[in-house]
Amino acid sequence: AKRWINIRKSYGNFYKVPRNQTKLTIMLEKLGMDYDGRPHSGLDDSKNIARIAVRMLQDGCELRVNERMHAGQLLPVSSSAPLEGAPAPQMPRSRN
Repeated sequence: AKRWINIRKSYGNFYKVPRNQTKLTIMLEKLGMDYDGRPHSGLDDSKNIARIAVRMLQDGCELRVNERMHAGQLLPVSSSAPLEGAPAPQMPRSRN
């Protein structure tokens, strides 16, 4: 994976909260959810992150790739970049 969605970054930007309020348990709590499973279990953490992502989508968030790896460096991705998997915008065809 060279590009991904950092859910903490997306959550903070969408709900306008500081970085210190984007820990998994805090995000769940603020969304009115309980942590399901065992803390620090990779599978359970992943399921809880997915629950947060679903809620964000329901609340109108457009999740976009926001980080990438290039030549061993972690880089941000511009928020104006197209949605991951979305087709490139097309110019309207002229009517002749």
